[in-house]
Amino acid sequence: MKTQRSIMFAAIAAASVGLSAPTVVNAQAGVLEEITVTARKREESMQDVGLAVSALSETEIQRQFVRDIQDLANIAPNVIIDDTGQGPGGTAAIYIRGVGIADLEKNFDPAVGVSVDGVFIGSTAGALMRGIDIASVEVLRGPQGTLFGRNTVGGIINITRTQPTGELGGRFRAGIENYDTWYMDGVFNFAVTDELAVKLTASKRDQGEGYYDNVTRRGDQGRQDYEQLGANFLWNPTDTLELEYSYIRERLDQDTPPLVNATRPDQLFCTVYGYCSPNNDTTITGDRRAVAGGGGEPPTAPALETNVTLRDQLNDNFMTAFFDTDTHIVEARWDVNDALKFDYIFGRWESDEDSLQDWDGTPDLLYHTRRPGEWKQDSHELRLTWDDGGAFSMVGGLFVWDSEYESRMRSYIGFLDIINGAPGDPTFTSLIADIPQTTVQKTDSIAGFFEADYRFTDKWTLTLGGRYTEDEKESQQYGEVDTVNEAEGRTSHPQEKWDEFTPKVGLRYNVDDNIMLYGTYSRGYRAGGFNGRVASVVEAFEPYDPETIDNYEIGIKSELLDRRLRLNATIFNMDYKDKQEELQLPSTETDTGQKTVVANPSTATIQGIELEAMAYVNENLSIRANLGYLDSSYDDFVFTDSEGTIVDFSNFEFRRAPEFTGTVDATYEWDVAGGNAWARASYRYIGEHFTNATNNEELKNDSQGIVDASINYSINNVQLSLFGRNLTDEDGYTHGYEVAGLWSYASTRPPRTYGLEVVYNFNN
Repeated sequence: MKTQRSIMFAAIAAASVGLSAPTVVNAQAGVLEEITVTARKREESMQDVGLAVSALSETEIQRQFVRDIQDLANIAPNVIIDDTGQGPGGTAAIYIRGVGIADLEKNFDPAVGVSVDGVFIGSTAGALMRGIDIASVEVLRGPQGTLFGRNTVGGIINITRTQPTGELGGRFRAGIENYDTWYMDGVFNFAVTDELAVKLTASKRDQGEGYYDNVTRRGDQGRQDYEQLGANFLWNPTDTLELEYSYIRERLDQDTPPLVNATRPDQLFCTVYGYCSPNNDTTITGDRRAVAGGGGEPPTAPALETNVTLRDQLNDNFMTAFFDTDTHIVEARWDVNDALKFDYIFGRWESDEDSLQDWDGTPDLLYHTRRPGEWKQDSHELRLTWDDGGAFSMVGGLFVWDSEYESRMRSYIGFLDIINGAPGDPTFTSLIADIPQTTVQKTDSIAGFFEADYRFTDKWTLTLGGRYTEDEKESQQYGEVDTVNEAEGRTSHPQEKWDEFTPKVGLRYNVDDNIMLYGTYSRGYRAGGFNGRVASVVEAFEPYDPETIDNYEIGIKSELLDRRLRLNATIFNMDYKDKQEELQLPSTETDTGQKTVVANPSTATIQGIELEAMAYVNENLSIRANLGYLDSSYDDFVFTDSEGTIVDFSNFEFRRAPEFTGTVDATYEWDVAGGNAWARASYRYIGEHFTNATNNEELKNDSQGIVDASINYSINNVQLSLFGRNLTDEDGYTHGYEVAGLWSYASTRPPRTYGLEVVYNFNN
């Protein structure tokens, strides 16, 4: 059956070819191309927007051989994008200016948003969008609470896919990589009538060998098999009305993401079981890409028996996880007149997932989980835009959101000897606790927003905006903890409401046609909620509060040397209030010996500088570069632990907040043998930083220098490329976590990869 699916995808992709994109510079004119962004829900030149935004065009994205948005982290300064490895489908840890989250629990709203074709993705699982058929990517840094709403306190990544062209044509791409990987994808455009255009997409990526060696199972781990099908319909019934519908179906089967064990000598898994890392720079295997998990097998339980396929896969070398998504987007765009425009966007995004995860990373069954679950979100956005070319312009509208997720987790705990105070006693070690806990959480949100510009002279423009948001959440718990128990007097699940107004004030000054200065104040808001990983009834009923960031920034945008050099710079200061923290604490009240508590114990100040440059040196050479400086510090981070002790983390460093980040990306092009050739190389610097909140030395990354490169040749409609990623083979951690003094685990950056790719473009 798998072979039949592969043949089907190959046939669709072979018929699916796409139009080539414009170049990143206008070589004939000898200037940089203008970059158009939709950072303010309307099309504007990036150089005219009074906020910190970076963007890549379709051509630039393709030239980076993007697998998913992790490969676009070099687009902007002070940006870290990682896969935490904590679940199937990619659990995103996206941090902008030191602000983000890195947890798989879906009760945690994103701190940095990901928007795809105008639809906000409300879950970190699945937010690492695949790099297929992307027309543009924008990274908006700093709070975007006015136009993009709650849960964008750090910023937003705004992704736009290509639209149907209405012309017969397309693009086919196929490639092979090391680690027994092959892929192919395609885009096919055609017209049904003069008014109806259609775009079909298909993609297949199969990685037959994992990046990790498993010393317990004596095999590789990290295989993936991804398939995607999509259809996009664009109907223009009149000259002023567009209706568009798109559907994307994604299916991913994969090994459970491997985690390495980095336990210190003072942690219990070392002192009791002997699983100890030789030093703080490596793991219990002595190699960051050698894992030891997979020992033992969970007891046969009803939750496992309900999925025979997953049970069979358990004995097939770790192919024990899947992540499936379905996306529906409906858009209506109506030009009411020359000045007034109406937009409506409906989005539905659903995911279905399951995984059998080994968290302890040892040859024993000490802490495993099974986590089947579903997520469903619906959103509606109504937007009016007014711009008659005069002094006043504005955009405003209404946003409605509802989402629900369910997680049916079973925890299999094999260290009962530690919990019961009898380490090494075989009476206890022979027991495995089977702890069921189901979480269902529902969210309803409604918001009204506006942002208006008033140009009171030819040089000065004032921007005022605001958004009022109301959120309501309900949390239901079943299993070891039940939120409804009539015998104990609990007859309803906990609910809570929050509301917030997030303003924005901006001022722009055009020095001349090529230089613009701006200053902006904006507020971001992340909703409160209920812990989804509870250990007691008290925790289940106690909500955590919203957090806010007040951002102050000034910047300059300029184009110099007759538009051959683009220089942008930003200085910012952000006040972080009621910061949400997930605290992993020891607990004698739970079967697992630890618990997660979510609280608002901290305030912080984040300030920094961001520099960006793009240069058209000559008709052969173009360069893009950025540099970010970040100074983040807690003003106050004090809480009371489970034993009643006051703990002060105020001197801790922010996680994923290196002091310096920077990228230099150069492309050299020349004509040869009747075609066009180009070589591209990029160097990305990431300063040292911690990957976890409690600053564990064993989970700290030293500075890293990541090199990507490619050499390419294009003639007629065919392009051939040889490319490599992470050529320096950096093995920094993409995630780290200490589990309440028991052990530490981490996930590791993918190793050096390289491949060969062919692209065929055609149009009628």
